[in-house]
Amino acid sequence: MKKQKVAIVTDGTCSLTPAQGEQLGVHVVPIYVNFDNKTYQAGVDLEASEFYRLMHASKKLPTTAQPTAADFINLYTRLADGVDEIVTVVISHHMSATLQSAEMAKEQFTKVPVHIIDSESVSLGLGMMAIAAARAAAQGQDAKAVIQLVEEIKRRINVIFTVDTLEYLHKGGRIGGATAFLGSALSIKPILYIKDGRIEPLEKQRSRKRSVARLLKIMEEKVGSAEVNVAILHGNIPDEAHELEQQIRGRFNCVELVTSEMGPVIGVHAGPGTLGLVFYSLTD
Repeated sequence: MKKQKVAIVTDGTCSLTPAQGEQLGVHVVPIYVNFDNKTYQAGVDLEASEFYRLMHASKKLPTTAQPTAADFINLYTRLADGVDEIVTVVISHHMSATLQSAEMAKEQFTKVPVHIIDSESVSLGLGMMAIAAARAAAQGQDAKAVIQLVEEIKRRINVIFTVDTLEYLHKGGRIGGATAFLGSALSIKPILYIKDGRIEPLEKQRSRKRSVARLLKIMEEKVGSAEVNVAILHGNIPDEAHELEQQIRGRFNCVELVTSEMGPVIGVHAGPGTLGLVFYSLTD
């Protein structure tokens, strides 16, 4: 069997569990979730369904912690004998200190070269970059080609979402420029997006129905009839996500469309009821 040149590593905010990642050729370093004095590794011993059950039952909001440099080094050590280089794509440095851990690990690890990319994104924005990188690596691409591909997707990718409430983003310290929406009437449903690695406000809608319709309209304005890869992200609302998936299939030229439940790491900050679209066109 021919040795693969490059291994792809990402962190647990990518909305892929380590098991899902392994199937796709993406190696996931889990993030820590602290719940009522107990620490879990998201996607390892805390699945999304159990997380939302605990979140509903608990009076205190959980907190998250980034992987340590040692976590990255342990994974790099397991991978090093099978590849020539490692490419690591991580959550935006504006949202987490994960990049610092990855950089520290890179400095300490010497068995094979390690390349670090700040995705300037999160969740399946990060996840879709990692998946594309893993496919390129599986086809025999070297690290330079994989990095160029990730940077190209990073330029094209859009992450837009609507939340039921800004409470979780506010308490979790991830609200960014969306503080402008705090204090709005409860019926107002904000639409947020990732810009330059930060969560920023896009606009407000007067109902959930309007905010979801607007997500689709924004996507249409950006990609039109072009071939597009799409991911739907939801916070414990599978029926709404399925309905959105059906609308997208009938309206857009999807090459790939995946739906994923928002894992514990993003769930802590965005909260249940979040519905989002991650997409990028395959041509300019």
